This record gives sequence, C-alpha cells and structure tokens, in this order.
Amino acid sequence: MNSAVVNEIPGEAVAVAPAATAGLRNASKRFGGTIALAEASFDLLPGEVLALLGENGAGKSTCVKLLAGVYRPDSGAVIIDGQPVDHWSPLEAQRRGIAVMHQHPGLFGDLTVFENIFVGHMPRRALGSIDYDRMREEARALLEVVGLSCAPEDRLNQLRTSEQQLVEIARALSVNAKVLIMDEPTAALSQREVERLFAVVAQLRARQVAMMFVGHRMEEIFRIADRIAVLRDGHLIGVKPAAELDRDQAVQMMIGRPLKAIYPQWESKPGDEVLAVSGLTRDEAFRDVSFSVRAGEIVGLGGLVGSGRTEIARVLFGIDQPTAGTITLAGSEVSFADPPAAMAAGIAYVSEDRLGQSLVMDFPILANASLPVIEKATFAGLVMRRQELALVEPHLKRLKLKFRSFDQPVKTLSGGNQQKVVLSKWLATHPRLLILDEPTQGIDVESKSEVHSMIAELAQQGLAIILISSELPELVSMCDRIVVLREGEVTGEFSRGDVDQERVIRAATDADNVEAGRALAAPAHAGEAESREAQPSFLQRLLRQRELGLVAAMAVVALPVMAVNPRMISAENLTAVAMDAALLMIVAVAQMLVLLTRNIDLSVASVIGLSAYGAASFMHGHPEASILLGIAVACGIGLACGALNGLVVTLGRVPAIVVTLGSLSVFRGLNSLWAGGKQISADQVPQDWLDMTSARLAGIPAVILIALVCVVVIGVALRYLPVGRELYAIGSNPDGASLIGIRKTALVLGAFMLAGLLAGFDGALWASRYATIDARVALGFELTVIAAVVVGGVAIRGGAGSVLGVVLGALTLLVIQNGLTLVRVDPLWLQGVYGLVILLAVGVDTVIGRRTLQARRRR
Repeated sequence: MNSAVVNEIPGEAVAVAPAATAGLRNASKRFGGTIALAEASFDLLPGEVLALLGENGAGKSTCVKLLAGVYRPDSGAVIIDGQPVDHWSPLEAQRRGIAVMHQHPGLFGDLTVFENIFVGHMPRRALGSIDYDRMREEARALLEVVGLSCAPEDRLNQLRTSEQQLVEIARALSVNAKVLIMDEPTAALSQREVERLFAVVAQLRARQVAMMFVGHRMEEIFRIADRIAVLRDGHLIGVKPAAELDRDQAVQMMIGRPLKAIYPQWESKPGDEVLAVSGLTRDEAFRDVSFSVRAGEIVGLGGLVGSGRTEIARVLFGIDQPTAGTITLAGSEVSFADPPAAMAAGIAYVSEDRLGQSLVMDFPILANASLPVIEKATFAGLVMRRQELALVEPHLKRLKLKFRSFDQPVKTLSGGNQQKVVLSKWLATHPRLLILDEPTQGIDVESKSEVHSMIAELAQQGLAIILISSELPELVSMCDRIVVLREGEVTGEFSRGDVDQERVIRAATDADNVEAGRALAAPAHAGEAESREAQPSFLQRLLRQRELGLVAAMAVVALPVMAVNPRMISAENLTAVAMDAALLMIVAVAQMLVLLTRNIDLSVASVIGLSAYGAASFMHGHPEASILLGIAVACGIGLACGALNGLVVTLGRVPAIVVTLGSLSVFRGLNSLWAGGKQISADQVPQDWLDMTSARLAGIPAVILIALVCVVVIGVALRYLPVGRELYAIGSNPDGASLIGIRKTALVLGAFMLAGLLAGFDGALWASRYATIDARVALGFELTVIAAVVVGGVAIRGGAGSVLGVVLGALTLLVIQNGLTLVRVDPLWLQGVYGLVILLAVGVDTVIGRRTLQARRRR
C-alpha cells in the first residue's frame, strides 16, 4: 500500500504525494448563484481508497462528476497523472482510465448484461463490427469477479436492483481503470453483496488502482478507507488518515458541531393493537407470516434483500394481493384491493424507491408533498395554494427541509431532502399505521438523525410503525421488536433489550457462526442460481417472440379472407401488397431510428409528400437528367427536413412531438404552395423514372429489392455496429448514456437526419411507383407508419425494438388493409382499425413490462 499521506486543510501548506493518479486542484463549481464546490484539492493515490464524506448537498456528487468529466471546473483543474487536463468529458475520462459507479446506476434495462458492461467501449472486429464472442467471454469473467450469478445474455431489466448494481461494478472493472470512483455503491446491496464488493476493492488495491468511495454508512467508511476527506457546504474541511479519525470526529467535521446521537432515546409505551397479520402468504414471495403492531410501537422487518420484506409491505398497502392469510386492522379483518383503499383505512407506505415510486421528479416540492391529500385543498375543482401549504408545511418544517422555494423542482434537492419530502407527503395523510421501507437509505448523517427523531416522535404520539431496513444498527436501535425473514419465512422475533446485530444476522442467514457479519461474504452462486427461474426451452422462447405473434395475426386475417375471396393469394394481389409494403418498410425503419432514441417524427408523411413532389417536379422540368439526380433531389429535401427537426429537438431542447407536429403542417404547407393545385402525371416524366420501381430482377419488382437492401443495411448497423447499440442505450436511459460519454446530441440528430433521408428516398420511390403526384401525396400516412413501428414491437418509451419486428408489423397492417378491401369493408374503417391495433400493441407491451417487473420482484 502506498504510504504517502496527504493532509490538506484550506489555508495551510499541502503535501502532495508525487505518485497521485488523479485528483482536484483548487477546483470550484457554481450553478447560478449557488456554490457547489469551492477550491477543493485532494489526491487519489495508487492502491489506496479515499473516502469522501459529507452531508447531502455538501459537494460530494460535484466532486464525482468533475472527476468523471460530466462537469468542468469553473476554476482550478482536474489533475490526471500530475497534470491538469483540458477538454474534459466523460469520454475523455474513460480514455484516461477513470471508471465511475454513479449513485443511480446509469444502466440500460433494454440491453443485455454484457452489452451494459461494454456499451461505450465495445470491442470490435475488422471493419468496425462488434466482437460479440469476446464481449460474452469477458463479461462472464467479470460477473464471476463481482459474484453475480446470471447469464451475460440476460436482459438487464430482468435483474433485481442489487444485481444491477453489481453489473455497474463489472462495467467499471471492464475498462481496466487506473481510477475507480464509487458513488454510493452499497445503497442497494445486501450485506453479502457488500462483502463481495469489498473483496473486489481489495483486489483492485493490490493492483494499485486508485479509488474514491462516497458513502454514508460509517461502518463501511472506516472499514474500507485509507484516508477520509470531509466536505461541508461545498468546502473541503480536511483530509486525514482513517486511523487518526474516529466516527464522532468525522461527524463533527461533517456537520460543524458534535452530534449527540444518531439514534434517539425514548421510552416506548405500546397501546392497543393496530395491525395483526396471520398466516399471510403470497406465492413465490413469502409464506405463513404472522406478527402484530401496536399503537406507539415500532416493529422492524429484517432480513437480506429479497427475503420478502418489501413484498409484505406491498401486500399491506394493497399494491399486491395475498394468496392466503388474514389482515386485521383495529380489530376488523380487512382486504385492500388497491392502495387508495389502504390509504382510506389509515395506512401510509414510504417506498424504498423514492426516485421511481415516491416522487414525480419534475414536479415542484409542494405538488409532491400534497399529492396524497390534494383533494383536501380543492374548491370547485381548483387547487387552493393556501390550503395546500397548510396541509404540508408543518411536516416539512418539522423535518427541517432545506430548499429555496416550494415551487422548486424536487429533482434539484439532495437525496436526504428528497426523502424528507416523501415522509412529509405521507404524514399529511395522518395515518394510524406508517410503513417505512429503507427510510434512511442514501441520506447523510444529520438527515438520518432527523428522520430517526421524527420516527421516535411519531411513535410517542401513538402511531404504529413498521420499519424495514438493511442497516442492522438502525433496526436494533430504533425498534421495539424485530421480525426477521429468510427466503420469505419468519425465522426469528426479538424484543428491544434482547437483541443484537449478531442474533439478527444469524436468523437472516441461518449461520451457526457469524463474525460481525462477515459470514455473509461467502459466495452464494448455487443458491442464487437455484432461486432463478428455470431457463425456458427453445419452444418456450419461440412462443414468447413478438414476431411469431405477428405472423399468427396475419394468418388470422388472411385465412378467413382467402375463404371468402381466393383472389387474396393471387400473384397479382401478392405483388401489389409486397410493393406497397416495401414503401412502408423503408419509412417504418426510419421511424424506428427516431423512436429508439425516445423521440418521434410525426412529419414523416409530409416529408414523403414534399420529397415526392420535388423529385417528380425535377424530372418533369429536366426529362434528360439521370434518374439518380431525381433521387438525389428527393433525398436532399428529406435530409434537410430531418436536419431541421433534429436541430430544434437537440439544440433547442423542444420535445420531438411538439417539433414534428408543427413541421408536419409546415412541410405540407410548403408542398401545397409549391404544387399550386397542379398535378404531375405519368406522361410528364421520363419512362426511365417510372421503370425505376416497376422493373423486375429475377421476376421480383425492383422496389421490393430496394426496400430489402435498406432494411438489411439498417438491421445490420443496429445489431453489429457500436453506434447502433448506442442508439438503443440512449432510448433506454438518456441520462445514463451521457454519463458514460455516449454522444447523445450527435446521435439523436443523426437519427433524425437519417430518418429524413430515408423518407426523402421513399418519396422518390413513391413518385415512381404511383406516377401521378400532387400536394396530397401520403396524406395521413404518418398514422400507418407509426402503427407499423409500434405493432412491430418498437417501444414508444425508446430503447427497444427490432427491424424484423418492424418489417412484420408493416406486413401485418397491409394484410389487414388488403383483407378488409377484398371483403368490401368501407376503407374509412381502416384508420379506426389502425388506431385499435396501436392500442392493442401498446397494451401488450404494458402487460409484458408489468410481468417482467413482477418476476423481478419475486426473485
């Protein structure tokens, strides 16, 4: 271990270890008038762990993002290998050997585990294609290092949150980093997984990797750190060897004054029984659970992550339904069909996932805090601000919320203050039973103390409380009784004064000999593997494929129509359908590129119409010109339209649906002005232009072959080129893509431009295929395009979908259209049918997503 020590105190001399791998020198960062960091200096030394301590909002995340390249210092510098760096960015940080595990993992749920590990730096074969074999092989080795038992091919959204954190660790290791920055890496991990992470840190220490560990759990800080840096209000208070600092001193440096006790002392006086559960069971989650909670009593639920604690809370709050057992509330047996029913009965539930389930991050503080009780602040359907403030302000003041204004977006608060908003929101409902799931996860020491004091105060006022926590000191210090679960079963129940951390660990792990919790570090690959669902057979996987469903849907439509009108399978009809499908496929895969990035292009039909008229007009005015020039004109028009849309979306930061809804009308209006009510007919353009799509090669119309080439090229690019996988990553997690250096702005702009180019090219083919062109070309066609893409499985939310699915989606819609026409259904019904198909497709995706989430929770 490097013995060099840096003892840095502002205003005093600084002894700098010459072997520092990275660090900050007098780095400052402002956001508006707020100083996030002021002249901070510290070094990260090879083979050492520097722990960064501070309250929420002290500047820790700013330090992390400065080193990671997300921010650039306003003054001072980021130092790498002893030299200040310029043009600092996440991509450059990765290139210089800095790996970051961010507080909220920047992972991509729609990609596989091995793609998540390597996205942004995927190994390549010759010609720039992705080396999938190498990625899988290296991913298996990394997953073994971090102790995660899953297949590299598993989709990330199938894993638990704690397992995803281990993937984040594997990704950090994949870059063979010289510096590893860990920002709250243990917040979502079980004790076993924490031990595995610390084992990895020990390996990296031996390899002379410089590390920075940001956390709030003091026991972890003092166990892992060689040196400790403390921040307060954006200022670096000092950097000291961990051996020279005790916990009380560290806390005093963090908050500027002694902290008497993190856990309050109070006398518990339980009253009448508020809740009793008997034999409560939910299949595949927990079974035969029985316990009670009295007024003024805090009952803890302990156990490892996945032991069934959260699942019990979800049943008590009506989110999930039990399969057996009874719930008794204040002496009466109850059953809650949904959360509103539980709330009406006086139950409040603070979820462990404050970002995903407890807060609307873009809403202001006041709106978030008043959501459960907003109807009490309304008059004649209008929200009255004064009444709204009266409902929530007392609770926010009690929790000492640090904020500028009630109208401040809640996403701008620190993690501790966000949690205070969550707690105040539920306290405003005046519950008689409060369920707290990891209420102090990821918040600083002082905020944690304030939350603990509030919990004790509520218990003294007679509120019944269920406390779920992975922090054993919190359970032991705060609870009157602790019910311990293991694999969904109750394995122990302990009373205050008759419990310690070791007894809880024994009950949670079935360990006969536990040494301060270290037995939890033993690998559990076999147990984890057994808990995973059995791998589905080839037939089961095939039946789950959306593409098979689309083929079946086409068959369901085609077979009855064939029985009524055999003309459906005639060569003439099949050729016509295929040619129409070819034109639709080109613009559908173009729309897919945009949708993958979590955007949409509603102007696609207008671009086709404008490009078609432009190409036909050019060929009419220059009959001697090559048809390639006509195609170039159409492609140029489409490219310009796509670039305009993309620039406004990316640089103007205007939502794509707003931009393209406007450009839809603009482009259509330009087309109408250009055409001036005139048509360009088949006899006004060269025959070569008309032959471009009708000519046949080996008996196949050229337009079909052209479409297949376009589809295959895009499919190969999306699958085998890094830029294609990065498009999926942007749609799956835009913020996460930025954190790892993916050029989000450039790729989104490129997607719009390529989509415009393809729409323009499709306009040229349209002009050749249909010959007579006017300002109404492709009018209303955007609904058909979007329907084809959505039906084909491309998620509106971005990040998911396949080219094959889009092709089959386009074919499905045209088979429906053709079938309805052949059985003489009024064509006006088609738009309604397409709308229903879109709703059905989105409904299917919602059901699949819900089942995936439920399966993940059961594991």
